Amino acid sequence: MQPIKVASVQFQHQPGDKDANFATIRRFAEEACAQGVEVLVFPECCISGYWHLRHLPREDLAALAEPVFDGPSCRELSRLAQAHKMIIGAGLVEANGDDLYNTYVVALPDGSFQRHRKLHCFISEHMLSGDAFTVFDTPQGWRIGVLTCYDNNIGENVRMTALQGADLLLAPHQTGGCTSKNPHTMGRVDRALWDNRHEDAETIEAELRGPKGRGWLMRWLPARAHDNGLFLAFSNGVGPDDDEVRTGNAVILDPYGRVLVETWKAGDDMVVADLDPSLLDQCTGRRWIRSRRPELYGPLAEPTGKEEDTRKLRFDKKGI
Repeated sequence: MQPIKVASVQFQHQPGDKDANFATIRRFAEEACAQGVEVLVFPECCISGYWHLRHLPREDLAALAEPVFDGPSCRELSRLAQAHKMIIGAGLVEANGDDLYNTYVVALPDGSFQRHRKLHCFISEHMLSGDAFTVFDTPQGWRIGVLTCYDNNIGENVRMTALQGADLLLAPHQTGGCTSKNPHTMGRVDRALWDNRHEDAETIEAELRGPKGRGWLMRWLPARAHDNGLFLAFSNGVGPDDDEVRTGNAVILDPYGRVLVETWKAGDDMVVADLDPSLLDQCTGRRWIRSRRPELYGPLAEPTGKEEDTRKLRFDKKGI
């Protein structure tokens, strides 16, 4: 396995404006190529826009959606991946017949694709959740997994991805600054702080680093990398997303849960890190995985009767 250079992007998408969002994607792809990046990670639904989707009637969602892999957005991602000899991932709304999904598309430089349908889709009653994990091989000898936003909150999802051999987890998000009734989980960022960011960058960046953004992420995100023995590239939206303000905090973690590189810039940004595969084999998480006793874990796959649909948790209880 060769060392690999990975970049994670945070950017403020324009809701429903694919042309504007692709202009940003192309700009970062060019910057990443100039730095020798081999894997470039963009946020969840950054092509279509995200939080406004919850308001759209089915016909408007369907109009925004595209087929995967032969739709125009996939073709453009593939063109960029081939032109820059780079693996590029970005999110959109997928149309598969009459079914709609929150889908993350990964375009490879050989013209092939991978697709991850979000396992816990709650943004719209008109969109379905996926039912499969996504792990694939790269020309550099790495295995890459994909989990979208809330998928990463469920520890079993990351463990399943690790058990399928993932060395690097792509974790595209639209999170931070979320409305919550739980006083210990995030909370809204004052829009006025964002609007005043050019005059007072220090205040808004302190907010993005605080408990509504980085502080919340650092409670659990490093554990996903550490406990499962994988590198993790977290990509996120930043700035206003309908009535919430995303907190960015693009970060790349090593398999010990250590921050390799991060940003808390109040604006579009990209972080780049060289990943050293020699850290993987004897890291704590992989040694722990090798110590598992699967014969004890049957109840993990049995319903408890307490499970609730993610949509109900998000919109009824504001529990995220």
